[in-house]
Amino acid sequence: MGENEAETVKTLTSYRKIMAELIQQHRGRVIDSPGDNILAEFASVVDAVQCSVAAQNEFKARNAELPENRRMVFRIGVNLGDVIEEEGRIYGDGVNIAARLESLADPGGICISKTAFDQIETKLPLGYRYIGEQTVKNIVKAVAAYKVLMEPRIIDEEKKEQTKGISFWRHKSVLAGAVAVVIVIIGGAVWNFYWRAPKIEPASVDKMAFPLPDKPSIAVLPFDNMSDDPKQEFFADGLAEEIINGLTKVPQVFVIARNSSFTYKGKNMDVKQVGREMGVKYVLEGSVRREGDRVRITAQLVDATSGNHIFSERYDRDLKDIFALQDEITMKVLTAMRVKWAYGEHERAMAKGTKNLEAYFKVLQGWEYCQIVNKESQAAARQLAEEAIALDRGYAQAYRLLAQAIAYEVAVGTYQHREEALSRAMEMAQKAVSLDDTLAGAHATLGYIALMLNRDYDKAIAEGERAVALEPNSAEAYFSLGSYLIWSGRFEEGIAHLKKALSFTPIAPARYLNLLAHGYAAMGQYEEAISIYKKVIQIHPDHRNAHVGLACAYVLSGREEEARTQIKEILRIDPKFSVRGFVEATGLLWKDQDFAEKFRYEPLRKAGLK
Repeated sequence: MGENEAETVKTLTSYRKIMAELIQQHRGRVIDSPGDNILAEFASVVDAVQCSVAAQNEFKARNAELPENRRMVFRIGVNLGDVIEEEGRIYGDGVNIAARLESLADPGGICISKTAFDQIETKLPLGYRYIGEQTVKNIVKAVAAYKVLMEPRIIDEEKKEQTKGISFWRHKSVLAGAVAVVIVIIGGAVWNFYWRAPKIEPASVDKMAFPLPDKPSIAVLPFDNMSDDPKQEFFADGLAEEIINGLTKVPQVFVIARNSSFTYKGKNMDVKQVGREMGVKYVLEGSVRREGDRVRITAQLVDATSGNHIFSERYDRDLKDIFALQDEITMKVLTAMRVKWAYGEHERAMAKGTKNLEAYFKVLQGWEYCQIVNKESQAAARQLAEEAIALDRGYAQAYRLLAQAIAYEVAVGTYQHREEALSRAMEMAQKAVSLDDTLAGAHATLGYIALMLNRDYDKAIAEGERAVALEPNSAEAYFSLGSYLIWSGRFEEGIAHLKKALSFTPIAPARYLNLLAHGYAAMGQYEEAISIYKKVIQIHPDHRNAHVGLACAYVLSGREEEARTQIKEILRIDPKFSVRGFVEATGLLWKDQDFAEKFRYEPLRKAGLK
């Protein structure tokens, strides 16, 4: 740390993630991981030792690529013994012995107890060296120990045996017999786990990017895909999103929107940093592993402000139980955050779905495509939605996806007969609402199509209000309502709802900011609009519409020279840009059709565009 704090933290974070992934791959679970320590529990001692060997070999390979003074070396101790499990934590001599064994291991090595050795001696092709009975702190009897020699033993091929896990039964809150425990600690540090509550470094409330809300607040991180198939990524993402959707329906909770929490996807982030950047008290993280018709899900809720692990659970279920499991995890989170519901709120929070797994997976994949607004992606989303409907004609989410995909296809110019396509989209959105009137997204989509097809602002606003009522913590619901209000000319109300949407998504989507800037420009607050357009361009330098909005705001505020700089950027991004074509394409949703002429056509022509 003293030589290079940033690189040390980077390496430690990377190695901790590797260790966590290996633990999950070997059917274990991380109980706690404060600072430079990891405590994990396994159902099989064979899995525990295999995981330890794999970890040390991986770290050895990675250390070889680093300068000698930057290498990070771990010791590992493994014990098979009794523990007490209580509220997701484990205690007792079984844990304490593992900690002492760790201190006896060589740097980069593994030390195991005799109880562990007796179980694995003939099951793993490893060498062992007996180091005798060791007197260790806080343990009355001496502990017989072995060092693991990680080079494989020479065994005739025909005599090799397949390694199989040995299952052990556990009961919560009682003495659990024969549970394998692994403790990983860097260098020679020893951590005494006995009756110690798990801790991580807390996030400073004073340094939060946003003030903590006055109710329980949470960010749900994207779940890691631990399956061998990278195509299962959509399944892991879908699980996290379903939990977010369930939480957004509960008024007593503040939930960070998917488009913010998912910016951490694929990154090595600690809970403290997430809590600080998102301005939340709680962070939920987890992983998903799918093998055939079985699924393993781990979920861990952490209080970022205190450093406490609230719970850490592992779920091994049949794939057909995934819907019930999503609700179960959501309820577990709400209970852990001590959220009190009135009678009936639970039923409203859990939206109706489908019992057809294939249809569910197609909708999950479809929404991934739907996030990318271009012809190819929307065509793929539409096809998946149609396939899902063919599998389950009562699946509301599939109809909503189909409606949204068609509407986006109209927006990007897929159809020659615009009204015909939008009529079908309207029919699909209405079908979604009729199947599940509690589906906030379906109401928002219905409002959007009502504007595109019929310029029905009252209908759009009513559907937006219904979406907000159903999901009072949904950024997308507030954005939809704010958009409809802006387009209808109710700028102050629209801006207020857009700001509410942004409060749920600290990493603001460009479309949220762009529309907010439009609202300020429409009210004549050009400096505010200019500031927001610049934020969009800072994040997305090639955002054509933000450059267009900025150019117009410059002209309207009398800064024509700066507007001409933006014109160059517009033509760089889109050399075939046409003022008339742009105004006709983007002005369709405005209730006041003169608005597009006054705030777009005239300023752009004045700045020199044709």
